[in-house]
Amino acid sequence: MTTGLARSALRGHRPAFVGTAVAALFAATVVSAATTMLSVTAAPGVLAEVGDMAVVLLIGSIYMSIFVVASTMGTAVAQQHKELALVRTVGARPRQVRRAVVVQAVAAAAPAALVGCALGALLARPWFAGMQACGMIPAGTVLRFSWVTLPVCLGVAVVTSPLAALLSSVRFSLLRPARALDEAAAERTGLGWLRAALGVLAVAGGVLLSVLLTKTQSDKAGQASFLVLLLFCAGVGLLGPRIVGPAAWLVSAPVRKFGGSARLAMLNVRAQPRRFAAAMVPLVLVTGFGLTKIGMRTTAAHHSGSAGAPGEVWLDYVGTGLYAGFAAIAAANTLAMISFERRREIALLRVVGTLPRQVRAMACWEAATVAVTALVLGGLISLATMAPMLVQAFGSPLPYLPWQVVACVGGGVLLLTVLATAVPVGAALRRRAITVVGATA
Repeated sequence: MTTGLARSALRGHRPAFVGTAVAALFAATVVSAATTMLSVTAAPGVLAEVGDMAVVLLIGSIYMSIFVVASTMGTAVAQQHKELALVRTVGARPRQVRRAVVVQAVAAAAPAALVGCALGALLARPWFAGMQACGMIPAGTVLRFSWVTLPVCLGVAVVTSPLAALLSSVRFSLLRPARALDEAAAERTGLGWLRAALGVLAVAGGVLLSVLLTKTQSDKAGQASFLVLLLFCAGVGLLGPRIVGPAAWLVSAPVRKFGGSARLAMLNVRAQPRRFAAAMVPLVLVTGFGLTKIGMRTTAAHHSGSAGAPGEVWLDYVGTGLYAGFAAIAAANTLAMISFERRREIALLRVVGTLPRQVRAMACWEAATVAVTALVLGGLISLATMAPMLVQAFGSPLPYLPWQVVACVGGGVLLLTVLATAVPVGAALRRRAITVVGATA
């Protein structure tokens, strides 16, 4: 029965599990590239600082991979709650449901991790060439693929996905069938006490650590600042549903004058906060991590005239671009998954007379709400992360960020969310509404 449930879910929710596979693929690619570069730093003649930077990049890659893959897998499981509730009503046991979900996760993540491991080795080549061109790696050093990358990639993708799937399904699988059906019909908006407590602790820990680091030496503050970023991002991920809903409520009044599509979008976000929070988390990572890395360099250049050693600056920007690209792809992937799963909802709106342009406008307003919330949270996180280092280095917690950087980050996040939402919504609108309603009933 377990295998049958897994096959049925993979067929019925292909976009969700394609999304999980895509997240695992990019996670494995980034981790593979970082692991390969770390193995190169052990070669003779490579500066010790390069090895330290490679370790930081690898740890960051693994963290972001776990974070994004877990978020994507959680979304995939949540999208099949109705089916899981139905199989519970016909006699499936909780452990059979959980086992089926884990099988789905492995089936989606394992092949993607293998492909990503190979792609990472290819990605490491231009990275390696750039480091050689900057003089950080001696000219005679040879780039060799390390088989250590394979278990690391498999560990990140194939362990994280099933674990996230299991954790996402435990509570739901233990509900009585009737309660599970009710909850699947109306999305759960609250947070479990454990998740809420962990989220509050993570945010409080980030605030406390940021304050303590302002009184620490500059070099130690810089080393520990990454932990501040991780704590805040983890807190946002855990508390996301409690953040997105109030954010939509705050902007509800100003957007009323823009018509019914804007009002409906705000109601959707407030009624389904878990769905939109899943898309917000990778965007917060993009904004927080990108602004922190760029802001430190631009502030140093503003105060001292130099952003740092050219080689290490290059490595920092390459790593930032890699993380930002990975998180951006994950965000677009999650948004596309969510939009595809709404095809019945979109079809019902059309059946009752909503025009296609109104549906598109609604989707754009939802995307804009998620994007603006992510930008605000990511900006606050980056300020809290940079403050200890800037206080020690320059006597002020405020960074110097050129308006062009702010505009590019803000415009990029907004464009990403709108496109990732509009494309699948446009595809859903091309199908006859009554056909979609009948097929998904």
